Amino acid sequence: MKTNSAPVALRRPVALGTALAAVLLLSGCGATIEADAKAPPKVTVKRCGEPVAYTVPQRAVVYEGGSADKLFSLGLVDHVHGYVMPPANPPVTESPWAADYAKVKMLSDDLLNKEIVVKAKSDFVVAGWNSGFKAERGITPQILDKLGVQSFLHGESCFNYPGFPEKSTPFEALYEDLGRLGKIFRVEDRAKAVVGRLKERVAKVEAQAPKGDPVPVFLYDSGTEQPFTAGNQVPPNDIIKSAGGRNVFDGLDQRWTQVNWEAVAEAEPEVVVILDYGDLPAQKKIDFLRNSPRTKELPAVKKNNFFVLDYNEGISGPRNMDGLEKFAKYLRELGPKG
Repeated sequence: MKTNSAPVALRRPVALGTALAAVLLLSGCGATIEADAKAPPKVTVKRCGEPVAYTVPQRAVVYEGGSADKLFSLGLVDHVHGYVMPPANPPVTESPWAADYAKVKMLSDDLLNKEIVVKAKSDFVVAGWNSGFKAERGITPQILDKLGVQSFLHGESCFNYPGFPEKSTPFEALYEDLGRLGKIFRVEDRAKAVVGRLKERVAKVEAQAPKGDPVPVFLYDSGTEQPFTAGNQVPPNDIIKSAGGRNVFDGLDQRWTQVNWEAVAEAEPEVVVILDYGDLPAQKKIDFLRNSPRTKELPAVKKNNFFVLDYNEGISGPRNMDGLEKFAKYLRELGPKG
């Protein structure tokens, strides 16, 4: 995928993992949360690095599963008007928040745009920079500001946000997003509880990580002539690190980015993580790596060390911890150095 935005998702069943179950217990699947009646009419919260004054949104529009997951995990379904899902995203009926999706509107199965937001009479939009929000498509927080529509950006997309960049590790950005959304919607205690449980699960995985040098891991997104992979600004980097591995491209201050096969070969990855999405299933990607003269001699390929990471576990959201727990289990069972 030749873009800096997160890739689109594959239609495949999504299991309710243990991390998700924990979040659902905290949020109450389908639960709604009443804001504090004594709360001030506006609160100032950072939108990337920009302080913005927010009123409590009542007609939120969310783009892709990560945005919806964050609001639904906080019990905010009554504040969500609808969602936008590009066509290759997994069916929402397979989501652990399927009951919440059923209560809101499907606004589009295309990319987010200003017309959708205006038609929905939305007062709040949640998306990432250079994915849902994109200057080339005429929908940015600044454009929405002029229309009187509030907006919020995923923290993991803020590192190159024009004018107000903000850099956090992807997991820290997730925690910050939930905390900031909790403040915007006046449900800060609930947000703290959800974040606390997510942190506990990460700490547990890290405590069980294999000892010794981290296993070198290459994430394969797509591409045959040149591969697309994960830099250090997307959740798979933290998933790999917390599980006890090392993203071989963790030195790149990028999100989803293009590299070359020579750099992959030089890194000698012992494990390949396949990001599973869209119309190119994981097995086709694995078959390509096994047959391409550029990759068939990679240690991971020769040892058949492939791990499939679901799209919804790889974009910023509570499901990151599902992907983390699964990958950590895989590394522990794999043993030292693959």
